Amino acid sequence: MQRLIPPKYRFVSGSVLKLTAVVTMLIDHIALYFLRTSQIVLIPFEENPFTLYFLMRSIGRVAFPLYAFLLAEGFVHTKNRLKYGISLAVLALVSELPWNLVHTGTLFYHSQNVMFTLLTGYLALCAAERFKNKAPLLVLCLAALTAAAFTLDFDYGSQGYCLILIMYYLREYAAVRAVAGICILPSRWVGGFAFLPIAFYNGKRGFIKSRALKYAFYAFYPVHLFVIYLLHYHVIK
Repeated sequence: MQRLIPPKYRFVSGSVLKLTAVVTMLIDHIALYFLRTSQIVLIPFEENPFTLYFLMRSIGRVAFPLYAFLLAEGFVHTKNRLKYGISLAVLALVSELPWNLVHTGTLFYHSQNVMFTLLTGYLALCAAERFKNKAPLLVLCLAALTAAAFTLDFDYGSQGYCLILIMYYLREYAAVRAVAGICILPSRWVGGFAFLPIAFYNGKRGFIKSRALKYAFYAFYPVHLFVIYLLHYHVIK
């Protein structure tokens, strides 16, 4: 079935999903860059204590599936595919500087930021639409994009890229989409909790309607990475 939740119970807008993605990503990155060596124990299990670091990183696993879902939704509803793609490309390029800085304190890092993963997924969706009646060309494009995500070491890599395809192709089958999504990211199974708010999605835009809020959502990723870099390398040493 397309929807698991009856329409009258779907109260989560796209804006709520965006805010949830941003907040969970921030929680994840705070833990990653500031609490990695923390020994704060929440539940003292004998062999594997449940730490604050583990809790925050687990919460953070919800972020990417939400971004993947929002990208697929954006692709379906955008009025200008080219403008959407250019915006993603610009965001990926702009984010590369703070991404490199936050990981190494320099301008170079072997991995590429997650916006390149989203961009690759978006290009795959464009190819899926453009070559839907030309299977050989579609397979060639998808294979090339998968290879790029893997060889260029995009954050979340080819798994993240494939998750975007799952969000798009299985958008009419909520239960199957959730199972497939969890399976594609086995090392990040807690990300499956992202499918709970997605199940309550009502298809509405929500409160993020103005251009300022829209661009603030996009800008949050590179800006928060740069702030973390400043704090990590220049304030908290």
